Amino acid sequence: MENKKELRGWLDAFGLEHPLVIAGPCSAETEEQVLNIAHQLKDTDATVLRAGIWKPRTRPGNFEGVGALGLKWLKKAKEETGMLTSTEVANPHHVDLALENDVDILWIGARTTVSPFIVQEIAEALKGTDKTVLVKNPVNPDLSLWLGAVERLYTQDIKNLGVIHRGFSAYEKTKYRNNPEWQIAIELQNKFPDLPLILDPSHIAGRRDIIFDLCQTALDLNYDGIMVETHHTPDDAWSDAAQQITPATLIQIMKDLQIRKEISESEEFQNKLGTLRAKIDVADNQLIELLSKRMKISDEIGQVKKAQNVSVLQTKRWNEILGKMVLEGEQHGLSEEFILRLFKAVHQESINHQEKIMKS
Repeated sequence: MENKKELRGWLDAFGLEHPLVIAGPCSAETEEQVLNIAHQLKDTDATVLRAGIWKPRTRPGNFEGVGALGLKWLKKAKEETGMLTSTEVANPHHVDLALENDVDILWIGARTTVSPFIVQEIAEALKGTDKTVLVKNPVNPDLSLWLGAVERLYTQDIKNLGVIHRGFSAYEKTKYRNNPEWQIAIELQNKFPDLPLILDPSHIAGRRDIIFDLCQTALDLNYDGIMVETHHTPDDAWSDAAQQITPATLIQIMKDLQIRKEISESEEFQNKLGTLRAKIDVADNQLIELLSKRMKISDEIGQVKKAQNVSVLQTKRWNEILGKMVLEGEQHGLSEEFILRLFKAVHQESINHQEKIMKS
C-alpha cells in the first residue's frame, strides 16, 4: 500500500470545518437509549453515531452486547436524525449483518487487529465495499501489525480506510487505561500522512476527566478526528461507565478545543522556530554522545563481571538507579512515566552490551 491523496477522499467528502466526530454509547443497551442519545447528538459536531452491538469482554459473564437486534435501533436512529452509523465487527457474520442494516462505518477492534487470520476473513467479507472501514491499533504496541491489518483490507479493493488510535495495553499501571504511545501513531502518520487518523480518547483514558486533554493533544498532532463514547446517563451505562461523557460535555469539549494551524508563514515565527530547532538538534546530538559514553562504561563493567564470573543483572543496583533517577527527573520537570520508560530502555541496552561481552 502506498500513500496517496485518495486515502482521504471519504473524509474530505464530508466537507467539515472541524475534526470528524464519531460519538455515541459504548454499547447499545435499549432502543430508547440509542434514539435518545442520537437525538441529543444530531445538532452537534458529531457526524457519526457509534454504538457497540457485539462487545468482546476480557472475561465471560460481563455484558457482551445486545447483538443483531441493536442494528435495527441504529438504522432507526439514522432514519430519524440523518446521522451516519458505526459499529464494531469482529467476524464475517458481523459484517454481513452490519451491511444488511446499512451501517455506514465499520471498525475492527483492538482485540481483532492482533489476529491476521481474522482480519483476513473480515477483509474478504468486505471485498470491494464502498463502506468506510476503520482499524483500531492492536492491544500490543506493534505498528507493523496495525498497518498489516489496513493492508489486508486495501488488497481486497476497499478504498475508504482509516485508523483509530485507542492506546496500548501495558503491564505497569499508569494514569491511563491504555498507554497512548503517541510516537507509534506519529510514525504511522509519517508513513501514511493521508490515511485518516482518529483518536479514541475514551479507551486511552478509562475515565472521563482527561478526555479533553487527550483530544487537544491529538489535534496538536494533526489527527483528523475523535471517537468519543457518549451516553445520556453515563454513570448508569452497562459497560465502561467511567469513561463515557454526556452529549452536553461533548458539545463543551468541541467548543473548548483549539484547532492549530499546521504552519505559519510569518517570518518571525519561521526564524524563532528555526533557532529553536537548531538547539534541539544540538541537544539531540549531545544525548547520543552521552548514551554512547554510557554504553562504553557498560562494556567495561561487562568485562569486569566476566572476569569474576558475576551475573549481568544486579537487581538491587538497578532499583537504586531507577529510584534515584525518578527523583532527579522530578526536580528537572520530567514525569515519572517518562523517566521509567527512558531508563528501562537504557538499562536494556546496557544489558545487551554486557551479554554480548559475556558470550564473546
